Amino acid sequence: MRRPRNSPETVLHIRGYGSTGPDVIVLHGGPGAAGYMAPVARGLAAPFRVLEPFQRGSGGEPLTVARHVADLHEVVTSCAGEVPPALVGHSWGAMLALCYAAAHPGSVTSLALIGCGTFDPASRQRMRAIRQARMTDPVRARVERLAEQYPDPDERLCAQARLVLPLDSYELEYTDAEPATCDARAHEETWQDMMRLQEAGVYPAAFTAIDAPVLMLHGAVDPHPGHMIEASLRAYLPQLEYREWECCGHYPWLEKAVRAEFFTVLRDWLARQIEL
Repeated sequence: MRRPRNSPETVLHIRGYGSTGPDVIVLHGGPGAAGYMAPVARGLAAPFRVLEPFQRGSGGEPLTVARHVADLHEVVTSCAGEVPPALVGHSWGAMLALCYAAAHPGSVTSLALIGCGTFDPASRQRMRAIRQARMTDPVRARVERLAEQYPDPDERLCAQARLVLPLDSYELEYTDAEPATCDARAHEETWQDMMRLQEAGVYPAAFTAIDAPVLMLHGAVDPHPGHMIEASLRAYLPQLEYREWECCGHYPWLEKAVRAEFFTVLRDWLARQIEL
């Protein structure tokens, strides 16, 4: 599904779940792939009040990490109560959660990082190697035909995501899946700025400013190499907790073997941080 373009003044679209309890903000990945975190938001809505912001799309000035951090700060301050919200981010959304917490220490109670993205070249090289090893010739041929089949870059990004989903997963259960809206230009602009900041040494070094508890939830089948990403972050986040499931890929809430346990672990951990 294509995503409408945003102007710099556009107010972010935000979906809400639940009406009572501490605030939790879920952050989608991509970048530029809004909407698919709805099952996670619904799964947390019983004990929490959950917000699912759709990150700014392309249009006007090129997108930057700083722009996304500023947008998220508006969301955080808009729901600020007696207790600051928790951030639950997936993939790029986990990276954004860390960037936000580093820029605004004390603004969140905790960070839960699901299938966190990479912060060093070695991890990215390992991720590419894993995907290449899993890609069959028929899938590779379909990937190579994407540009011909999908001239529109947004539709092509969504089609590519559907193709690699099985490569990133163990055994999926699609009953609660929700499709993303894709913005290829937002994806490219945001990711290029993140790469620039990493090459400049800004991230992950800036994460030393984070004083909130941080939990990584990762699948052993996820091509994003969990232990390598954990190691790249631990020097800056000594409080980091790491939890990994064997029969799990990049989307734990869709994995048949761990879906129920994933939600139990995440809900219980968030509740404990709020009680501290």
